[in-house]
Amino acid sequence: MIEMNKTAIGIAAGVAGTLFIGYCIYFDKKRRSDPEYKKKVRERRRRNKKIGTAKSGVPNLNDHEAIERYFLQEIQLGETLIARGDFESGVEHLANAIVVCGQPARLLQVLQSSLPAQVFAMLIVKMQEFGNRAAEGNDGPIVLGQSSEQQLDGAKIIECSSGNASIDDLE
Repeated sequence: MIEMNKTAIGIAAGVAGTLFIGYCIYFDKKRRSDPEYKKKVRERRRRNKKIGTAKSGVPNLNDHEAIERYFLQEIQLGETLIARGDFESGVEHLANAIVVCGQPARLLQVLQSSLPAQVFAMLIVKMQEFGNRAAEGNDGPIVLGQSSEQQLDGAKIIECSSGNASIDDLE
């Protein structure tokens, strides 16, 4: 009799599992045949892509400890990559650190004195790209003329329309 109950329970579980899988297949087919389904999927992917590019690993800006950990991680990773000769990736990580930094001008001063001039120029160009992306998202694109100049803590940064940057020390 106990063996009969185990068999009945096994059969009942098998039938229940089969019914559940059948319902899942039916529901998925019905969902995919909805005319609005593809449109909703595209919209969700666009939204997630925008959010993903904006956040891309950036911590919660209300959590000071998370920002500090992210900042130190990006600085360390940037320095390591630059030391290995991977300047593009290193500059990307340093730019991420500058974005979340509480005193970006001070950090740029330190980086200007510690990085080679060409790498620092790449960093300035990357920061300009970040600024342009942020401006495009808010107010529309910023268009640079043939050359525009900014003051940055004792250094004049001259940005050319080709995207290259040169640095002239004022001291």
